[in-house]
Amino acid sequence: MQYFHSHRKLLSGQGLLRLSHFYGQLRRNRIITRAVRSFHGNGRLYAVSEGPLSVAEIFNRIPIEDTRNFCFIAHVDHGKSSLASRVLEYSGNFSLTSETYFLPQSSQIIEKIPCDTHENYEAKEDFLKLDTLSVEQQRGITVKASAASMLYKPNDQALLSPQNDTGYLMLNMVDTPGHIDFGLEVTRSLHVVEGAVLLFDAAQGVQAQTLNVFQKAVDIGTELVPALTKVDLPHARPLEVSIAISEMFGFDPDKILLTSARQRIGVENILEAVACNVPPPVSFEDDDGVTLRAQVLDSWFEPTRGVVCLLKILSGKMEEGDRLVVVDDSFYDKHLSKERQVSNESQFSLQEIGMVLPHRVRTGKLLSGQMGYAIVGLRDPRQARPGSLVLSQDSIDRAFHMEKPEWMLNGDVSQQSALFASVHPLEAGEFDDLCSAVDKLSLNDTGLEVHRTSGASGTDGGPFLGPGLRIGFQGLLHVEVFRQRLLDEFHMEAVVTPPKVSYLIKYLPSKMSSRKQDEPIEEIIEDLSRWPKSGERFDIYEPIVKVRVISPVDYAGNVMELIKKKRGYDMSTEVIDDLNWIFHAQIPWGEVVTSFHDELKNCTAGYASFDTLDAGYKKADLCRVEIMLNGDSVDPLTFVSHRTNAQKESRVVCKKLKETLPREQFVIKIQAKADGKIIASEHIKAYRKDVLTTGGSKAVGGGDITRKKKLLEKQKRGKKRLAQNSSGKVRLSQAAFNSVVSRSG
Repeated sequence: MQYFHSHRKLLSGQGLLRLSHFYGQLRRNRIITRAVRSFHGNGRLYAVSEGPLSVAEIFNRIPIEDTRNFCFIAHVDHGKSSLASRVLEYSGNFSLTSETYFLPQSSQIIEKIPCDTHENYEAKEDFLKLDTLSVEQQRGITVKASAASMLYKPNDQALLSPQNDTGYLMLNMVDTPGHIDFGLEVTRSLHVVEGAVLLFDAAQGVQAQTLNVFQKAVDIGTELVPALTKVDLPHARPLEVSIAISEMFGFDPDKILLTSARQRIGVENILEAVACNVPPPVSFEDDDGVTLRAQVLDSWFEPTRGVVCLLKILSGKMEEGDRLVVVDDSFYDKHLSKERQVSNESQFSLQEIGMVLPHRVRTGKLLSGQMGYAIVGLRDPRQARPGSLVLSQDSIDRAFHMEKPEWMLNGDVSQQSALFASVHPLEAGEFDDLCSAVDKLSLNDTGLEVHRTSGASGTDGGPFLGPGLRIGFQGLLHVEVFRQRLLDEFHMEAVVTPPKVSYLIKYLPSKMSSRKQDEPIEEIIEDLSRWPKSGERFDIYEPIVKVRVISPVDYAGNVMELIKKKRGYDMSTEVIDDLNWIFHAQIPWGEVVTSFHDELKNCTAGYASFDTLDAGYKKADLCRVEIMLNGDSVDPLTFVSHRTNAQKESRVVCKKLKETLPREQFVIKIQAKADGKIIASEHIKAYRKDVLTTGGSKAVGGGDITRKKKLLEKQKRGKKRLAQNSSGKVRLSQAAFNSVVSRSG
């Protein structure tokens, strides 16, 4: 281009026009110039580049006033990740150029493109670029919030601050999960950003998780931008859904954006709305521009690089080679000594730092307001957990006397585990490897609650499973994703027992009680092996949740019948529009977590959705059902049932185990026991060799019946000895545990 600039007088008008078009293409592809010379030719103004700026230089020249942090929130499968991928594609972060979007667009529904075109197949593949985990790509869902930074040139340049000479805003985007089991990821993301794009499916409209994430955003004070997705679908109802949204949430229907990730409709409108409506990050009042304070948003472990952190710079700057320290909330506790506040193990040297686009771009430093990754050389995943504060070693004393970060004032964003399960390795010798893998996975999955014991012998696996860990999860899908991630990322195949909820036990005075005087009168138990022993007088309280179901009105009868079946009460209904109703009820959490989701989908043809809210504990008539194999109790298969349903559910469990457990050389007797009585039983026949024939199908002993009886009795005694000497050797697979999660017949 310098050659053309030197010889511009020799160029014809057509040559100058081509030069201008080439420069415009560079601009659209985000290749910004260090210096631009302008010249006129044939009445037109032309510009020539003298050299491109690097991506790092562009980002580092954008002040914090021109930064926008936002996320996408919505119900599951309402198009968050697809739209996030299109936003990155439009900004030039992905390989496809933004020229794709320079087609005539309007706020009306654009003429539909056939779904089987090559362009749409290619576009569908691009949707998965933000979902990097193997489990996300296999299941087609988002389980981890993903962040990426991008550049955007707003149509209204007045949005830029005077000191910004790049002409661009820096947008930090977070794509969040939609499933209820990963709601903690959504909450953490909302605490990091100042704005959120609330998405609604133009065909399904308002769903249960839509209400849930909306309430979270309102409670935190996040600025919301409403938008409809999938407006190109044949059964989309943009007008009806917009009216319902405006009535329920108070949005102006004229300001609800219409988008389609598949056909790239409204992507620019999303970015323009974020630029105009989302406020920039608020700086600390005592920010001196020097003292480094950074928040750990996420972290993960890589075998070759160690712990990698995703950071948000709150003040100051961070450069490679800096000596840093990671602290938690106890850093601001003035009652602790400085040695306890900052330990030597938490200090490290910054090895590599850069931006996430979502691919890594090494920049060498991060400035205030920026998000990026940092490789610090840590090998212990527990040293850099999300929510930690990163400080410069040179400014620890200054940071101690400065303003405490907001998320530390409000407490760590956490969520109580909804259910608990035991995790065991297939081989007892792999227990230490399992502990190491769970430590690394819990660094990236903050919804896990890991309970360690003093040693491998202290776990509740018994002779059937051996040593293991007790882990709290947010739901059944969370359990499945955890097990799959263990296998995909750490090549660790583990057995996860059927999840159980917690119960509140209140002990009553009793002369026959064996409890000590100093033991608590009330306790919450998560492990059924701690269930009160016979002879104790106690009341049982089960956890209750407020359930909100959104379903088409055509299935109202089925939904109400299911709620009653699950022992629901205080049922009420609310009308959304002519097609959908909201059902409110209170249901025991143990009934919801087992099979409520599957049964709700079955009775509503897959159209209904639900979410839950903790409602405390309620007294109930419950009993502990113990599952025994050949007379030996199997603690992981033990469950709690309402006394009126105990026998029915026990029969279902015994029948499922009979269908799942493999046959052995001995008879397997499956029994369910409650209140000291056997209430259900099944038998699995043993493999049996035909001892009455020899080779060639020749009968033994001819026609002598006494000889045959002796052989059969001998075989029977051998099977009995084998069963007696094989206590605990019944093979329990993951399929056996999965089969008893749902106890519905």
